[in-house]
Amino acid sequence: MHTRMLIRAAVMAAFLAAAVPVPFAVGETKTAGNKAAEVNTNATLIYYDMAGNETLDPAEPQNNSSYSHEALLAVYDTLIRLDDAGNPGPGLAESWTRNDDLTTMTMKLRHGVTFHDGTPFNAAAVKRNFERSASLGKRIVGTMAETVALIDAVEVQGDDAVTLKLKSPSGQIEYWLASTPGMMISPAALTEDVFGGNLSPIGAGPYRVKSFEANVSTITVRNDKYWGGTDLRPAGFQHHYVPDGRARLNALRSGQANIALIDARQIPEAKSAGLAVQVVEKNAIWDIYPNLKKGPLGDLRVRKAIMHAIDREALADALTFGSAHATQQIWSSQSPFYVKELDGRYEFDQTKARALLAEAGFKDGFELTNLLLNNTEYRQLAEALQGNLAEVGIRLKFDVVDVSQFPQFYRPPTRGDILMARYGGRSDPIQSVYELVGTGGSYAPGGSASPKIDELLRQAKGMAAADPKRLEVMRDLAREVSDNVATIPVITRANVYAYKLGCILNLTPYLPAGDDRFNDVHIAAECK
Repeated sequence: MHTRMLIRAAVMAAFLAAAVPVPFAVGETKTAGNKAAEVNTNATLIYYDMAGNETLDPAEPQNNSSYSHEALLAVYDTLIRLDDAGNPGPGLAESWTRNDDLTTMTMKLRHGVTFHDGTPFNAAAVKRNFERSASLGKRIVGTMAETVALIDAVEVQGDDAVTLKLKSPSGQIEYWLASTPGMMISPAALTEDVFGGNLSPIGAGPYRVKSFEANVSTITVRNDKYWGGTDLRPAGFQHHYVPDGRARLNALRSGQANIALIDARQIPEAKSAGLAVQVVEKNAIWDIYPNLKKGPLGDLRVRKAIMHAIDREALADALTFGSAHATQQIWSSQSPFYVKELDGRYEFDQTKARALLAEAGFKDGFELTNLLLNNTEYRQLAEALQGNLAEVGIRLKFDVVDVSQFPQFYRPPTRGDILMARYGGRSDPIQSVYELVGTGGSYAPGGSASPKIDELLRQAKGMAAADPKRLEVMRDLAREVSDNVATIPVITRANVYAYKLGCILNLTPYLPAGDDRFNDVHIAAECK
């Protein structure tokens, strides 16, 4: 195909000019090793990431993205903890019970836990956290706002139990309390109207904050009083926000970092430098979010044309070096919600795309503004998409902003017709769909593409996670999203890490979020 050849040629030319090619293999998974003798607990884990934190307030809308959670998960323990596969389990709440109609939840809290400032963790602290979240009103979005809207009352049962009274049945709140809404902050830090940058980030997690610079770095040290113990954990964890992929890899090679998230195109270069490359598969995709109230995007024929215009296989082949593949739905093939036949329904066919545009009254095409997040990985994919769409008459114009400014897409007044971004989902799979395509969802500022999407979401939200009918509803929802092109998936997206051979231990895939959980990552004894 002409388009496919152009994409491959352009990308490979840029890569060959900057790196020495070597045979590619999706590399080394985690290095095994859990014995104390094999671990350096005096070293600091220094991570260079492509996403950062504007603040360390879990309620801050920017922190609704699961691609900025590494530091938050290290500092704040959650009431419920999801395992690597996404199953709810004990956290600061040792156990919980639900009533038959899913309108109450009673949590038994863990004893002997203190926040980093010495304040006891107890039922009163939990209630204060929920009261504070509710007081923020419209300043919160996404999962945090959904949780606040659901809770009718918080009842304290002595020091060690809390009952949540819900306004409607919900089988999803366990998942929500394992994310930002369940991140517990010291009540001493929750003074009146504290929010965002003026919050002191005092949690009960395995690391406590030493210093923080907005959209630059979070420097933490090990919490030696952590209730979960300190065995094998490094002396500190540093999270550095560096949007440029070249700078992240250079920091690793120079010794400034000991692990970095790298761009997929840098895999051969990293391996040629003698670094280990770990590709961590995720339930994550590169997705185009359309604002259905802007321009021609409200027309289903236009959205279908965009689906047909994108050469997903060429993009995955040319841009990801084997770390991604084409997709037309938001679920990984490993997900129970995946519907196999949906991935082949919008084949790459630019003739069909042009015909659909003409049928919609756009035979001469039109212009779309893409709110482009400013780093090398986003730019590369956006420029390739720009080439695809240009061939069917859609002229893609870039409005470039810092990565931390993605909420401008959905905060009134909304900015951009589309936002292309990597989406890693939410702790609750129903919330993932709602965020992307439901009326009121953060990444659907123009509303839902069909009333049936909202109805299926309503049904799913009222079902227990273990209800077998829930799976059927979720698959019907996947079909409805595809029928209406409610969102525009492009290719899957893995996290690709590089580090010195043998130095990073116990980095496991954390599937409930777009990022991975660094709390239990260790450093090998011979490494700094």
